[in-house]
Amino acid sequence: MLTKQKKAKIIKETGVHEKDTGSAEVQIAILTKRIDELASHLKKHLKDKHSRRGLLQMVADRRSHLKYLEGSDKKRYNAIVKKLGLKK
Repeated sequence: MLTKQKKAKIIKETGVHEKDTGSAEVQIAILTKRIDELASHLKKHLKDKHSRRGLLQMVADRRSHLKYLEGSDKKRYNAIVKKLGLKK
């Protein structure tokens, strides 16, 4: 689970301004962090099917944000993919 401090740090690193929580870059960064944490949880708890479903929903949501950003601004898309280390 993301704490307020972790979320604020992510927003500060990727946002346009301090309170920027709605831009695609911030949404993608937050989802990526949540996906990483949930993936590590699922490595320990293999039979947690409900969390696995939530993970798949987050991955699909991140994918749709990335697809939107790629279509609207290729430069910002490339920057966030490189910054987060996501593969195309």
